[in-house]
Amino acid sequence: MRHSHDKFHSHDQHDYSHGHGHTHGVVDPSITTSERGIWAIKWSFVGLFATALFQVVIVWLSGSVALLADTIHNFGDAATAVPLWIAFALSRWKPTKKFTYGYGRAEDLAGISIVAIIALSAALAGYEAVQRLLHPQPVGYLWAVVAASIIGFIGMRPSLCSASRSASKSIAPLWLRRLSRRVDGLTSLAVLFGAVGVWLGYPLADPIVGLLIMLTIVQIVWQSSKAVFTRVLDGVEPEIVEEIRDVAGHAGGVEKVTAVRARWLGHHLHVELNVAVASHLSVVKAHAIAKEVRHELMHHLAYLSSIIVQFDPSEESGEQFHHIVEHSHDGLQGHSHK
Repeated sequence: MRHSHDKFHSHDQHDYSHGHGHTHGVVDPSITTSERGIWAIKWSFVGLFATALFQVVIVWLSGSVALLADTIHNFGDAATAVPLWIAFALSRWKPTKKFTYGYGRAEDLAGISIVAIIALSAALAGYEAVQRLLHPQPVGYLWAVVAASIIGFIGMRPSLCSASRSASKSIAPLWLRRLSRRVDGLTSLAVLFGAVGVWLGYPLADPIVGLLIMLTIVQIVWQSSKAVFTRVLDGVEPEIVEEIRDVAGHAGGVEKVTAVRARWLGHHLHVELNVAVASHLSVVKAHAIAKEVRHELMHHLAYLSSIIVQFDPSEESGEQFHHIVEHSHDGLQGHSHK
């Protein structure tokens, strides 16, 4: 039997109804997720920047290097709002003839920028802490340092909540900020313990806490780097791939899912499937199965954007049947295509 296949390509911006009284893709999810992300960025930036400005005043008065490290980290986190805002703004642009997949990759670039900014804040905080260990200086206005640490802890909560509501697996840059937000409250409390240590007669407690904050930021950089470069190299969480395979495999008319390929473009997931169906099916029936596969996948994974379904007859399912064996034509040397 001659090998044949059919493809069905769908995008979430296309209206698609099912006869079940509902539709998918009437509103482009990139608009809603980007608006939600921009909203989170704005409020996070306001909270972080206001807190950091207040801490600058206390650092100038007290000379606390632990509070300085926390302040540097907060300014760094506030600065990450810039590439994030640009990325979300670009993600709302429509695809063009040159950028046929749109501008979702801008979010990956934003992720790299975030990692770089956080790494720079770690380097600055570490440098200041080491300098203070080598050249100790008294810490004054301990009550102000304590107040700044408490205010810093409280100031992190609004930005953490806004980022947490908007962040998900599908929005990597927001997830990175959420990861950083998780430890901000702890670093502010660490400043409090450093101030208490100085008050108890241990002046080195302040720069030691500064070093601990630096090490905490380094840990964030390490975790963030793994997440960002996994996305850049088209890595996808294995559990998502397995869910796609399982959902598509249970769609009516699908006998077997032989291959799944997926990649993130911003907060959209693009998927290609190879599925085996009965060889006697018409193109119309195969197309109906493709719509059902899309229907089921869109129900289970809301961040899917593009789904390509390639059909193979059940007798010739698998990538090995897509290879063209060695042959020759037009007087050319024998060759094959894989």
